[in-house]
Amino acid sequence: MTSFHWSLECSECPATADAAGLPTVCPDCGAPWLVRYERYPDPSAKQSYGGRQWSMWRYHDWMPLADGESPVSLGEGATPMISVPEFAGAYGLDTLWIKDEALNATGSFKARGMSAAVTRAAAAGAKAFSTPTAGNAGVALSAYGGRAGISVRVFAPRWTPKTILTQIETFGADLELIDGHIGDCGKVARAYAAEREAFDVSTLREPYRIEGKKTMGLEVAEAMGWHFPDALIYPTGGGTGLIGMWKVFKELREAGWVSDDLPRLYSVQSEGCAPVVKAFNEGATKTEPWENADTVAWGLRVPAPLGGSLCLRALAETQGTAVAVSDEAATTCAERIAQTASIDASPEGGATLTALEKLVDDGQIMKGDRVVLFNTGAGWLYR
Repeated sequence: MTSFHWSLECSECPATADAAGLPTVCPDCGAPWLVRYERYPDPSAKQSYGGRQWSMWRYHDWMPLADGESPVSLGEGATPMISVPEFAGAYGLDTLWIKDEALNATGSFKARGMSAAVTRAAAAGAKAFSTPTAGNAGVALSAYGGRAGISVRVFAPRWTPKTILTQIETFGADLELIDGHIGDCGKVARAYAAEREAFDVSTLREPYRIEGKKTMGLEVAEAMGWHFPDALIYPTGGGTGLIGMWKVFKELREAGWVSDDLPRLYSVQSEGCAPVVKAFNEGATKTEPWENADTVAWGLRVPAPLGGSLCLRALAETQGTAVAVSDEAATTCAERIAQTASIDASPEGGATLTALEKLVDDGQIMKGDRVVLFNTGAGWLYR
């Protein structure tokens, strides 16, 4: 196994840091850290991928894993990109795929980020974890913390679906319900972490969940013969998936693995909680907290994403945009996906098909484009 040394750089200011210990956010400005590698694997390494294990850790040479380490893994990643010609034909596209992240361990894309975060935190000596959750992150941390033998405390809004809460407790985590949204849970989780010396793995308050999420982009590129699609439509709550794929697409170009233009990234949010959409439409460089956030797609109910500025930069740099959709349309499209493609899509997944319709109508996605939609979680988790 080959690994490359990495360090941390602030996403907003010139600060840098060694990656040792349990890093949180930049002490100078409070922005998220990003992982930077001293170098990337040579393109000739593509030939070795055929014999590697089918999990996201097949990309260990792109990830923060030291030589001789074993990741904390439940077989996450390696999710299918399912071609849906019915949708491609309906919208005049060359090809349309749905990347079904519901087939990850614990039922969502959150497994990728938590595998990477728990791997690094366990190696650094973490004794306990805490996190706020809108649902899936809490389930994933409960499972991966349990796998590592480290205790977990999850803080969830009281309105979180019972199926999710049951999953969290089934994996052995301590669960505390909070009156409020995920931002309110985050405040309590950070206070708990400071009091109990637990490591807070909230979205973007540690740097490694991004590295796990970026493997979605690696899988897309490999599935396309180390090429990029023209457009990628992604449901955006906290934004780590969007940011991670933007990051790795640039890394692949820098390393000479892919020479295509970056795919246009499209962020999808709910009309009831759309801070990234509002900021993008206003030409802002940062998001503002969304008042009275409300949506059935609880993965999108993130009124004040710490990574809002990074999401906006990703959209601008790739010539993408941000789209808000109604709960009704997202739910209807989730049913269409299930009935047409036999994919049990969450409302977040349904939101991407709704956004596609808008983007085609607006002329932003054009005939002949190769498009990837993301279903980030399983529909059954909502029932």
